[in-house]
Amino acid sequence: MEHTIFKKQINYHSNHSSKTVILGAGCFWGVERKFWSVPGVEMTSVGYAGGSVENPTYGLVCAGATGHTEVVKIQFDASIISLVKILKIFWECHDPTQGNRQGNDIGTQYRSACFCENEEDLKVVEQTFQQYQDNLLAAGYGKITTEIRVLKQYYLAEEYHQQYLEKNPNGYCGIGGTGCSFDAS
Repeated sequence: MEHTIFKKQINYHSNHSSKTVILGAGCFWGVERKFWSVPGVEMTSVGYAGGSVENPTYGLVCAGATGHTEVVKIQFDASIISLVKILKIFWECHDPTQGNRQGNDIGTQYRSACFCENEEDLKVVEQTFQQYQDNLLAAGYGKITTEIRVLKQYYLAEEYHQQYLEKNPNGYCGIGGTGCSFDAS
């Protein structure tokens, strides 16, 4: 099945500075919404990554039968916004110390994850990880449990999940940060 993915009211034009990162920070609906109005973000879609089952369905992912986590694929123009600034939003929008949960959402599909395109981006993510870990420890939080790695496979979620909170403005969004800031300068 073919899905149409779009960023709200933005026409996507491919350019050489276009990059992607795949982020898991709890329920993908709210995480996706965090990036809609960010200058430089060209496109978002929600899906599944990090597991071992090909072409997973929402039902299987929620049952914990696939090993996948709910993720948002973010395509951005690196000449407008850096990966570090994308990661600032990621780190601050959820609690990366909670393991297999975010708030009331419990299960492996809600774990924190950052999947990169390449080793160069992985190094950037690892640096921000350490910086944010230091901030969290200073604030009394525990260790970050975020899964970080280069990932090649991303599975697009079902159409009704795409831009879900745009279609259902009063829909559930259980993400929330720690209140600790991340300096992206």
